[in-house]
Amino acid sequence: QVQLVESGGGLVQAGGSLRLSCAVSGRSFGTYDMGWFRRAPGKDRDFVAAIWTGNRTYYADSVKGRFTISRDNDKNTLYLQMNSLNPEDTAVYHCAIRSGGLGYTSPFSYKYWGQGTQVTVSS
Repeated sequence: QVQLVESGGGLVQAGGSLRLSCAVSGRSFGTYDMGWFRRAPGKDRDFVAAIWTGNRTYYADSVKGRFTISRDNDKNTLYLQMNSLNPEDTAVYHCAIRSGGLGYTSPFSYKYWGQGTQVTVSS
């Protein structure tokens, strides 16, 4: 069973930055397409960003230009650099391994999930 562990969340003021990390167990990280999702209180899990094995990236419109997804295959780690944060970015952020099937913005096209890391942005 693959395990994903997110870290790097916390409390930050509006306009600030955070970098999230997602450590993935095993030796197959380089073969996985990966994604970041977030769930705000009382809302569904929303797509944030995705990165394919060839480093092609995709972003939700709400984070484009502010967030950057990247990966380090040598370290089995996925990253999400978040800049210019605003209170609407407050959520639990999850990383996930894509299994395919549905579109990449659908959480149902991802099979393994981490427990999440809380990001809180104060105004």
